[in-house]
Amino acid sequence: MIYVVATTQVKSECREAFIKGAKDCIAETRKEKGCLAYESHTSINDPNLFVVVERWESREDLTAHAKASHMKVWREYSAPLKVSPTVIEIISDGHVETF
Repeated sequence: MIYVVATTQVKSECREAFIKGAKDCIAETRKEKGCLAYESHTSINDPNLFVVVERWESREDLTAHAKASHMKVWREYSAPLKVSPTVIEIISDGHVETF
């Protein structure tokens, strides 16, 4: 099993647009093969800090997710809404990879 924690700081004036786009992306992602969980959360201390927690059956399923057409659309849509690039941690069997 693979876990992913993705953290994104969003520009305050872009918060609502980010949430709207994220809802569409999450709905499509949950339909993907191997997606066991995909949830977005907001920091209690910073309403513009979003954390997505994902759970995948395999690394192959996660790799396919990264190549999905809705993810390409999401990356292009969300890029100008962010303060900085998303920080992604992939966790498996006690091993953490950071991108």
